[in-house]
Amino acid sequence: MPIISRMYNKRFSILAAAAAGVFLVTALVIFGQARQTQAETAEELQAKIDQHNQDIASLEQDIKNYQGQIDSLSSQASSLSATLRSLDLNRRELEAKISLTENQIAAKNLEIEQLGSQIGKKQGNIDDDRRIVRQTFMALEENSGLSLIDIFLGSNTITDAISGLDRLAALQNNVYDRIHQLSSDKVSLVSSQQASEAAKADLLALNSQLSDQRSIVLQTANAKNTLLAQTNQSESSYAKLLADTKAQELELQQEINSYELQLHLLVNPSQIPPSGSGVLSWPLDSIRITQYFGNTPFATANPQLYSGMGHDGVDFAASIGTPVKAALSGVVIGVENTDLYPGCYSFGKWIMIKHANGLSTLYAHLSLQSVHVGQQVSTGQLIGYTGNTGYTTGPHLHFGVYATAGTVIRKFTTSKHCQGAIIPLADFSAYLNPLSYL
Repeated sequence: MPIISRMYNKRFSILAAAAAGVFLVTALVIFGQARQTQAETAEELQAKIDQHNQDIASLEQDIKNYQGQIDSLSSQASSLSATLRSLDLNRRELEAKISLTENQIAAKNLEIEQLGSQIGKKQGNIDDDRRIVRQTFMALEENSGLSLIDIFLGSNTITDAISGLDRLAALQNNVYDRIHQLSSDKVSLVSSQQASEAAKADLLALNSQLSDQRSIVLQTANAKNTLLAQTNQSESSYAKLLADTKAQELELQQEINSYELQLHLLVNPSQIPPSGSGVLSWPLDSIRITQYFGNTPFATANPQLYSGMGHDGVDFAASIGTPVKAALSGVVIGVENTDLYPGCYSFGKWIMIKHANGLSTLYAHLSLQSVHVGQQVSTGQLIGYTGNTGYTTGPHLHFGVYATAGTVIRKFTTSKHCQGAIIPLADFSAYLNPLSYL
């Protein structure tokens, strides 16, 4: 009986191991082929992403070139032909930005698909190997007709039993080692899953930006048509339009100064951050200052614009449609458009945000506002896009910083050109140099 038992155990071990081995090899070959197909698909996906990235780089260069031409025009003497050329360049630049955003959206979709494929592939590999383990042991059970306990009890010696179990344990450990490795891979891909969620959030923002950019293109086209209608394509008519605009802006500035002189709002220096504290972030990704705060050369040369009080903010060069970001978290307290009142040459489309540290920030001459009054915003959040609305000599962002205690937002109930318009006002002591806090 012991001899037969030993022979049976040897035969069992050989047949069972052979059956399990054949099953395991066959399963791995099948799953390996499937994974090879997935790899080929992943390579195709990556190729598409790479192509979009190349297109994005090309479009970014086109936008840079357009911006250079727009900057060159802005340094020339104001004329109808130059203004129309600038509007055309802005339109072409905006169309390039739309193409850029569309490519970014396409690349982001492919990135999300790629991340999802990677996560799904790893999970599939884990599930496949678990099935291999389960079915391998089922094959062993079917070939032996005995349980592992029966094998142990039916062995002639403890050495034979241990030897048989060791072979099974080795098979089990080899397969489970692979599962453990794949499980570790899946853990590492949790970050990819999180990246996928972040990519989806980026995708929503890009889709919203695309819609905004298309709206701005229409506004730019309308601005050109309006200008042509106002001037009848005549340089002399355009010169008269500019002169009338400056005169009306001067009248408004005098009204504003009259209001502000009556405010007498006390500003306690201890209630605002100290100069140089750097509490604010830049409102644009790319910074080029075209006019500083205070009695700048331009402000001094044009006292009719500032009534000798100097420039009350900082101007940043920016083509129409450039994203504007909140300089600090806070609550939006003003979203208005002075262009709704013909002849009211002021901030155009503007936004004001009140911050918790005693400061308020103003973003003016926008083409589009993306927030509403009462909305809580975070530092760096998109709030609108730069433009050429209100009284400007070209597209830019006017960025103002105020002591909140000395600032009010007031509706003009008596005004020659701005009747009904809502404009922020401040005590002279409340105007702060933005560069002291950036």
